[in-house]
Amino acid sequence: MRKLVLLGAGYGNMRILLRLLTKELPENIEITLVDRTPFHSMKTEFYGLAAGTMSDSEIRVPLPTHSQLKFVEGEIIEIKPDEKCVYLGNGLQVEYDELVIGLGCEDNYHDVPGAAEHTYSIQTIGKSRTTYEKLLGLGGGATVGIVGAGLSGIELASELRESRPDLNIKLFDRSPRILRDFPERLSNYVQGWFDKHDIDVVSESNITKVESNVLYNHEETIAVDAVVWTAGIRPVQSVKNMDVEKGTGGRVVLNAHHQIPGFTDVYVVGDCAALPYAPSAQVAEEQAEQIVKVLRLVWSGEPLPEKMPEIKLKGFLGSLGKKQGFAYLADRTVTGRIARLLKSGVLWMYKWHNG
Repeated sequence: MRKLVLLGAGYGNMRILLRLLTKELPENIEITLVDRTPFHSMKTEFYGLAAGTMSDSEIRVPLPTHSQLKFVEGEIIEIKPDEKCVYLGNGLQVEYDELVIGLGCEDNYHDVPGAAEHTYSIQTIGKSRTTYEKLLGLGGGATVGIVGAGLSGIELASELRESRPDLNIKLFDRSPRILRDFPERLSNYVQGWFDKHDIDVVSESNITKVESNVLYNHEETIAVDAVVWTAGIRPVQSVKNMDVEKGTGGRVVLNAHHQIPGFTDVYVVGDCAALPYAPSAQVAEEQAEQIVKVLRLVWSGEPLPEKMPEIKLKGFLGSLGKKQGFAYLADRTVTGRIARLLKSGVLWMYKWHNG
């Protein structure tokens, strides 16, 4: 049997499984999925779990079942392409003929002193649960600092406001305006929602240090009862430790077929891949579509195309609580109830397609 091993049950590898586990899957292919949890968790919705507006069960999707698919539960410790082997924390070793690395990311603290020790996270479902316990356990009038006003920070702040109207929420943004890389109309809408719902957006901030119950913004000290870090990501440790070429942010440099140069039996999908796009579930899924095509050509002994089609992104959707939202689709800005309904619909369709 030819062994295809998928590391991580994230968006990219879930799309690969969706496309491969069909009647066209060659009978000599055995697929092994390795992850630390026996389900797929929708990372784009972790903000809702942390804020207490979504239950754990709402953001989990069962793994697919198939006679040629097996699941191995464990923490990936080391990936050795020269040995064609993956080492797990429980002592297991998983050998492969082809490997797809889809392990996602962890928080990037940008060497800010105290950030790793004194902040909470929404990067994993486990850390999001811990963040929920902290935030929902705060007393009335407590102050929560959210460092980073990207999509995760915006959605966490708005959802937390709906869950805990009694909290003081401060959202720290390095930029002069929210979502500065997008049309000003979009920024103004989100800022207006924050103003209306009494969320303090601290623009042009620079968090230089974090202590227990204290944030340092430039030279100012700000008393806080909890801090959630949403200010950037980096590849997980097992990928950082790989002796392969890395690009911006430590992400793995790939060839046109999403393979590691020198190790063309190893593919990287999602947040760990060095691509000219910001990491997102959408990028991972588009990559996955192309990886499936490459795998099928490799398995059938056919030549690979010199170039792969350019990945074209559709835009993004964001929520502001349960009733309002914002979107940037095909260079058009959509705000309000329609944008929120669009996001809810996309989420429903995703869960439906994945069982």
